[in-house]
Amino acid sequence: MAAPRNAASLGGMSGHGYESGRLDLPFVGVSTFGKRPLVTDWNAIDADAAILGAPFDAGTQYRAGARFGPRGVREASTLFSFGHAGAYDHEDDMVYLGPEVRIVDIGDADIVHTDTDRSHANIETGVRAILASGALPVVIGGDHSINIPCIRAFDDQGPIHILQIDAHLDFVDERHGVRNGHGNPMRRAAEQSHVTGLTQLGIRNVSSTAREGYEAARAMGSDILSVRQVRQLGSEAVLARVPAGARIYVTLDIDAFCPSIAPGTGTPSHGGFLYYEVLELLQGIARRHEVVGIDLVEVSPDHDPAGVTCVLAAQVLLNLLGFVFAPQTG
Repeated sequence: MAAPRNAASLGGMSGHGYESGRLDLPFVGVSTFGKRPLVTDWNAIDADAAILGAPFDAGTQYRAGARFGPRGVREASTLFSFGHAGAYDHEDDMVYLGPEVRIVDIGDADIVHTDTDRSHANIETGVRAILASGALPVVIGGDHSINIPCIRAFDDQGPIHILQIDAHLDFVDERHGVRNGHGNPMRRAAEQSHVTGLTQLGIRNVSSTAREGYEAARAMGSDILSVRQVRQLGSEAVLARVPAGARIYVTLDIDAFCPSIAPGTGTPSHGGFLYYEVLELLQGIARRHEVVGIDLVEVSPDHDPAGVTCVLAAQVLLNLLGFVFAPQTG
């Protein structure tokens, strides 16, 4: 019988990298977001950013399946978990998400099937726990209704401006008695006293919101641009429209992207953004503003046969986190 290898012969078992003897390759182990540490005690979060899953899709009007979004995005994110020394971007000549950036995964909010109020309350509890710890909340949905409890959780955090990147305005007040579905979140956000305005980008085609919804949105402080308008203006001009000094909450619906690159969503809409268009907007926002919260919603793995939507979502989130925590230069 071969002698057991001790921790010393493995270079120590407590580390997570090549230097410790553990390769921890993407297809091995537990699929936390980016294979970051799992923290199950929400009173013991000690990190710069904390990932919360919100696997709720009872707010959808068409194709369900976004409840499996957090699992799908987490699994896809392991693709980008090679090593732990950060990721070097040769275009920016920058190392992003180095070991000094502490990111943890705190698991999922407890979802109660058919009970929107309790499920949303549990999501809000998770976001509040992250905020109380001083970490940046990053919530993976779930349908876009999960933004409602996320924004509520900021009611004691000072004023925020919402940057929404989405195919749909999501400004319905009430439809068939529903006020907290995935067509309502931006209306509910605009009603909050701590929300100072919204910049809504990518809105296009036949919308879930009627004309009066657009009129109400503008009256309540929204700046609305379609994909074509964003392209005509250019990213710098679009970024200049966001109020200077605003603290930004980013909500990103995956259907903002063209379904040719993001088919795995419940309400696909052709004519959407391409990858670098969104990335440049997010990088510009992170350079100019304090980003105080993030959610990414509407990824539906069952409609994503090649897994490209989940990979896109994970890559966008990791890039955005890299931009938010980028080392300060000059």
